[in-house]
Amino acid sequence: MRKLHEDAEDPDVERMPADEELFGALLYLEKHVQALRKQPLEVQRTATLKRVQLWEYLREQTELHQGRAVDDARRAGVQWIELAPALAVGAPSAAYNKAKRLKAVQLTDGTPEAHPVRRTPEAVLEAERRLALEQAAERRAQEEAQRRHELTMPVASRLLAQRESFELDDDADYWLEEIEAVLPHCETPLQMVSLNRYLDALLRALSALEKRTGRSPALTEEAHLALAAAVELQGDQGARLEPNSL
Repeated sequence: MRKLHEDAEDPDVERMPADEELFGALLYLEKHVQALRKQPLEVQRTATLKRVQLWEYLREQTELHQGRAVDDARRAGVQWIELAPALAVGAPSAAYNKAKRLKAVQLTDGTPEAHPVRRTPEAVLEAERRLALEQAAERRAQEEAQRRHELTMPVASRLLAQRESFELDDDADYWLEEIEAVLPHCETPLQMVSLNRYLDALLRALSALEKRTGRSPALTEEAHLALAAAVELQGDQGARLEPNSL
């Protein structure tokens, strides 16, 4: 928009507020619309459509921040009857409903296209309920991943400690090296996932080795126990060796 006015030789363009001062910039563009009157019609159309788009963006941002202000007010103990005049409505129930409609700008309806939630209290409540369920499921998944990781670390360490007591081929040796590399610094979610995948890959490699040779890759009792613990941990999600080999 600034460039359009510069190209139109708007004499006041230097007085246009900075780009980050969107409200002031839009007021300037509204006041100086005449500066584009001599420009081609397509330029004028582009400028007016952009103004509409920017005002829509500003309105959405205003509703977003007003909704957050209402949330903060409620957390501070402000009652709906007190919020009614601040929200320019006449009753506590109307303030509640308007606050819910303000929430719609922060939510999507959960469809693949992620459409904004309809601006009704009922739609917002349903979206909030769905979001709460999704967040609870995510927390449970994170807790389960952390619990599993806490079990995986000692099992992987035990396998590494018995490395010399295993018969290894190149594939199994490679995955043990990967485990050894990630284990000392396994803190991020990505590293935790990697460790679990490496352990799973190691068990598959040892299973393939056993089938190929007809004997257990564990050469000592301690190695047998370490391997059994890893197989038990991985359960149905990981590779399993033949039951009679453990």
